[in-house]
Amino acid sequence: MASGAMDKSPDAFRTISEVAEDLDVPQHVLRFWETRFPHIKPLKRGGGRRYYRPDDVDLLKGIRHLLYGEGYTIKGVQRILKEEGVRFVHALGRGEQSVSALHPDGARVPADEAESLAEPPYHDEVEGPAEPVRRDLPDEALRCLQAALDELFECDRVLTSLRNAGEASISE
Repeated sequence: MASGAMDKSPDAFRTISEVAEDLDVPQHVLRFWETRFPHIKPLKRGGGRRYYRPDDVDLLKGIRHLLYGEGYTIKGVQRILKEEGVRFVHALGRGEQSVSALHPDGARVPADEAESLAEPPYHDEVEGPAEPVRRDLPDEALRCLQAALDELFECDRVLTSLRNAGEASISE
């Protein structure tokens, strides 16, 4: 974490660059996650600058842990948020809870989640045939590929919003 962020009170708000550095993810990934997880609601000030509350940071830490640490898909994390609630994911982010609490019988992941882990991330959002996930790639390569895919989806979202804005101005 940046030295300036370390000097802040634990209750202080964080900028997107501080949170991105703390979580070791690019800023565009945090912006992308905001589109997939409506529970992430940073305060936005003039110019759209984001400020994350401590609860936002805990939620992001929990989401990151589920995605990168446990191998859940975005759809799987959305299901956990729906079924277990935001407080559970906050607790994961603070290290007060573990994923094993989801599966007290010792099963690593439910069968339907295991099936979705065998699919590429965003399978339900991508048109065309899906290729199976390459499990023989190193974790770092998979993280890089995931970050690239996240960036492509963010680019698509931006282009779509620009296209829609252009169509709206043409019709006026």
